[in-house]
Amino acid sequence: MEPITEAEIRSSFINCSKGDAKRLNVPRDLGERPWEDLDFLGWADPSYAGRCYISVPRDGELVSIALRYETGGSAKTQMCAICLTTHSGGGVSLMTASKTGESGRKGSTIGTYMCTDLACSLYARNKKRPSMGSRYREDLTPEEKAKRVVENLNAFVDRLSA
Repeated sequence: MEPITEAEIRSSFINCSKGDAKRLNVPRDLGERPWEDLDFLGWADPSYAGRCYISVPRDGELVSIALRYETGGSAKTQMCAICLTTHSGGGVSLMTASKTGESGRKGSTIGTYMCTDLACSLYARNKKRPSMGSRYREDLTPEEKAKRVVENLNAFVDRLSA
């Protein structure tokens, strides 16, 4: 992923108002992120427990999405649907997002199970390991796992806009 700016992030939200996008907290450490190892930027909002955001490059454009999740997490071991890493103790959460367009204005949402820390790209590349839980054994290269992260995330974004 190429580095992105705060202005690019704020202008790319597809499922919240421009006012909400203007008020939300954007990471202050954008210059320190490991961009070469990221397929998307994900961050939690320190002001609002249970809110997080992702910015995904798609077809030369940036798409950002506001997400919500239940804090506290489950004690069960669960698998992320994006990178297929298993975590226990709340390491995976059901992330829900308001749909775009008229259905979103009527309250429709979609969800997917994701790593609560939104570090799917790093797990896929073996740059980060879950504190508890594991990746199941696969014969895929880190590049193939990263490609799967992109495919799974794009499928989620497609469902959001459908």
